[in-house]
Amino acid sequence: MKMLKALAVVSAAALAFAGCNSKSSTIKIGSIGPLSGNYAVYGGDCKNGIELAVNEINAAGGVNGQLLELIAEDDEGQPEKSVSAYKKLVTKDGAKIIVGSLTSGCAIAISPLAQAQKIVQIAPAATAPAVTDAGNFIFRACYDDPFQGTVGGKFAAENLGAKNAAILYDIGNDYSVGLSENFTAAFEANGGKIAAVESYQTGDKDFNAQLTKIKNANPDVVYLPDYYGTVALIAKQLRAQGITTPIVGADGWDGLTENAGDEVLNGFYSNHYAADSTEEKVQNFVKNYKEKYTLTPTSFAALGYDSIYMLRDAIEKAGSADSEAVRAALEATNGDYVTGHLTFNEKHNPVKGAVIVELVKNSEGKLTTVYNATVNP
Repeated sequence: MKMLKALAVVSAAALAFAGCNSKSSTIKIGSIGPLSGNYAVYGGDCKNGIELAVNEINAAGGVNGQLLELIAEDDEGQPEKSVSAYKKLVTKDGAKIIVGSLTSGCAIAISPLAQAQKIVQIAPAATAPAVTDAGNFIFRACYDDPFQGTVGGKFAAENLGAKNAAILYDIGNDYSVGLSENFTAAFEANGGKIAAVESYQTGDKDFNAQLTKIKNANPDVVYLPDYYGTVALIAKQLRAQGITTPIVGADGWDGLTENAGDEVLNGFYSNHYAADSTEEKVQNFVKNYKEKYTLTPTSFAALGYDSIYMLRDAIEKAGSADSEAVRAALEATNGDYVTGHLTFNEKHNPVKGAVIVELVKNSEGKLTTVYNATVNP
């Protein structure tokens, strides 16, 4: 397994600061995510957001007189490697706080271990409902799939005025299945009808048979709950068949702007934040991220960034980095972050609205996203 380690405290000045303080140790934060493999683009973005937050906090003096030390591990998006990374971070590195993993299967793989050992775990972008089931030491920074699917169905019916929807989903992907089920429930609850439901298997490349059936059903919106790589393939074939209706999706679409073309225009997806928001916190985050990485931050970067700042606030409030104290302080979170004003419910899922962004071309002819709406279920 490829393991990457990033220490946020590297300068002599930082070491001197820690050495002269009564609290000589740093606060170790472990990070687990896919830095290689199929989901590396997501994992890299999230790690960038995490590192940016750690660097900002340390530059401002740390938390309660201590600097943050980030130790990042690569799980390649594979649950068994998430477990290995977790054990290394906790037993060898002594981390009591884990940010990760990024995908739902990987986050779920380590959550029972974190709960049993009283390790605070924040999953930045794992949206499956079961992520926080392990117990009260497990949190997430993102909303879950039922919420996101509900938002998609409500947006299609209310904002787009759709009456008949078609769904094309990956039958072997829990993320895709969960979103399609909740989209259906919300769309029908808002007066819509599901005209066609078609499925495919993970890794499929040819969707023309399913799209022919969808075209014959004559929907006025098509829901595509999958990740951007597959969505880009489907959208090309969908438009080639002459289906011009709006297409709607979820946060897995984040990345389409760099990996798709005109076929995804008239496309909308639920996301955790909009980079073109006028909110000061968002503007500052986007500016600082662009300066460091020369890219516009995705939602995965924003969620990683928010995860660290939520931990900063909790540690500060608790007056300690003790995991039980941090857990209790996290439960009482009530603040404004890049991805919105956030509190936690009894399942440690964040209570906040979802942003809908639209895929458009900017003045330079480049594909980008713009804020379209905020939807609350």
